[in-house]
Parts: sequence; C-alpha cells; structure tokens
Amino acid sequence: MLMSWRLAWQLARRFRKGRERSGFLSFISASSTLGIALGCMVFITGLSVMNGFEKVLEERFLKLVPHIEFTAVEGRLQYPEELLKLAEQHPNVVAARSVIRTQGLVQKGREFVGVQVNGIAPDGTHAIADYMSTESWQSLAQPNSIVLGADLAQKLALSRGDKLTLVVASERGFKAPQRQTLTLTGTFKFGGQVDHQRGYVSLATARQLTGIEQGVSTIELEVNLLFAAEQIANEIGYQLRDYVYLDHWMRAQGHLYRDIQMVRMVMYLVLVLVLAVACFNIVSTLIMTVQEKQRHIGILRTMGLRASGLVKVFVLQGLQNGVLGITLGTFAGIVLSWNLPSLLNLVELYTGTTLLASDVYFIDSIPVQLQSTDIFAVAAVAFILSLIATLYPAWQATRVEVVKAISA
Repeated sequence: MLMSWRLAWQLARRFRKGRERSGFLSFISASSTLGIALGCMVFITGLSVMNGFEKVLEERFLKLVPHIEFTAVEGRLQYPEELLKLAEQHPNVVAARSVIRTQGLVQKGREFVGVQVNGIAPDGTHAIADYMSTESWQSLAQPNSIVLGADLAQKLALSRGDKLTLVVASERGFKAPQRQTLTLTGTFKFGGQVDHQRGYVSLATARQLTGIEQGVSTIELEVNLLFAAEQIANEIGYQLRDYVYLDHWMRAQGHLYRDIQMVRMVMYLVLVLVLAVACFNIVSTLIMTVQEKQRHIGILRTMGLRASGLVKVFVLQGLQNGVLGITLGTFAGIVLSWNLPSLLNLVELYTGTTLLASDVYFIDSIPVQLQSTDIFAVAAVAFILSLIATLYPAWQATRVEVVKAISA
C-alpha cells in the first residue's frame, strides 16, 4: 500500500514538471496556486480583524456600557437595597453599582450643550476610572465637582478648575429646571461619542441636581456571561417589588455585535467562493494534463497500473498545487495579520487620511486577534476544495482508451 502511494507521488511529480509541458498549462497551474494562496491570506486576515473587533467590543466597550440595567419607572427605586442583595446572590453577577442618571445642559456663556450626567460612588469601582487620571477620579468626591469627556470639555473651551453651569430638568412635576454651578475637576478619554456626551459626578452631587434625596434611579449590573444577560436580567427582575425598566446590552448595543457576525458570515461566503474559483483552475490544469499525457497514461496502463493507481497520481498532482498555495497563503496571512496595524498606520501617515477617527469610533486603530482555530479552518476548507477539484479529472484519466492512446 505504501509503495503504491510512493509510486503515485513520483509519477505525479513527473507529470507536474514534465519538460514537454506547455507554457499555457504552466500558467494555469501557477494561477491556481496563486489564487488559493491569496484566498487563504485574505481569509485569515479578515477573520483576524473580525476577531479583533469582537474582542474590543467585549473587553473595552462593554466595560462602560452596563450589561444589565434596572431603571425606576417613576423617579427613583423604592427598594434599591433589595435589588442589590438579589444581584449579589446571583452566581453570574460580578458587580452591582448604584447610579443616578439624568440628562442636562452644560451652559458656557451663551452656548448650551447636551450631556448625560451619571452620578456614581467615587469610593467604589467603575470602568470609567481606567480612562481618567487618578487625580480626576479622586476629585469626584469633592462637592459640586464634575468630570467631562475630553472632547466635550474642548468644545466648551473648559479646562481644569473652570466653573460651569449645569441645567437639569426637575424630576418633580413641572417645576423650573434646576441650575447648579459645578467645577470641572478633570476629563476622561474613552473614544467615540462617549467623550462628547457624558459627564460624571458623585452620588451626593447628583442628588442635589435631581432632587432624589433617598435611593437611586438606576442599578447597573456586570455579569460574567455576556450572552446570557437577558436571562439573568429576567431572573432578577421578576423578584423585584419595584416597577422598573429592564434593559440589557444586547438590546441597546447588540447591533454592533450582530453587524460583526453578519460581516463574518458574508466574508465566509465570499472567500469560500474565491477559493472555489481558484480550485477550479486545478480542474482545468488536470484536464489539460490528461489530454497531453494520454500516451504516458496508455503506457502506464499496459505496464499494469490500475485505475485506482491512476486516480492517485492525478489526485496527488492536483493536491501539489493546492498544498503549495495553502502553505504560502497561510504563512502570508499570519504575517499580514501580525503586521496589519503597522501597515495601516503607514498608510495613514503617507496619505494623510484617518481610517478610524477616535472622535467617531471608540478605537483609533484596526484591532487584530489571530486565532489558531481560524488558521486550521481556512487551511482545511482550502484543502477539501482542492481535493474535490482533483476527482473529476482523475476519473477522466481512467477513461482513456489504452490502444488509441499508445497509437496516437
């Protein structure tokens, strides 16, 4: 058995490198190898970029976006301690935070800019602390202090220590809006629209702004199973006595994840078709080889080579192109994935264009995460398509009439 495969391999190499091989046939063979290599390279690189965006979404953006959120229907939560206790008892809840959230207008001279004000506990933990200086985070504990997004502060021409007037709608009936003078004690830089729209104050300052003397307006939960957020929210929410709006990240920001998955599926479809077209050149190459090598095939059959052995010869010949293309494409895809951020930075440097503007997106460079499973999957798909492409020409080779082939 081993000897038959060894003989088939030697014959396949001779057929592939035969001296009488035409230049056109060599061109078709090389194009099939190049097509498979390009397909594998682009496939691996594209999947690595999709993995990078998914990782950034989970590890960065969703740290600032509440995984689960319970918001009071009217004014404030009546029993926030009960909700916090239930959250702490749930095995999938990592952290629970009390928040007072409201919408307001920052007044600077004659200019008004909308801002989402988040009242948080400065003595606790919050993801936004990672995007501001330690001094800015500690300054939230000071009375009547506020930390704004860096782009919002720049738009208002505010710097550390400046005074600003914050106008907040009254939570009680139709009373006049609440105005309060606050001191800008720091800024944060997260990226995207967050830096244009958000501000953070202490819970004590938020109570003065909203008039919520007891309790809070919102409880935010962080969970360890992102895609089970809706189920966890329901399990906790159905036990509450408060009337709450129940929300989770999949409802508010799930479109980002769905967009990534949709692009991934489209990429699978398109690149599999690209590989299929490249493998079609293997079919053309082998059929032309069968036509050119009819005399050799006839001689081999008269010398006792069985039809199964002839199939092995042409399958192995076609796989040489496929395996060579897979090897080159996989190596090129790995190298390109590793160096893609640097290459794109060079493109931005020499063209003067910005691919990902930090004031629009929450990242300023293309994220890449190379996974071994993707590499093996791409190589396996390309190998299977290459193998399938060899079957028809190999079967055609067994149908060559021996007598006519020798006498030709």
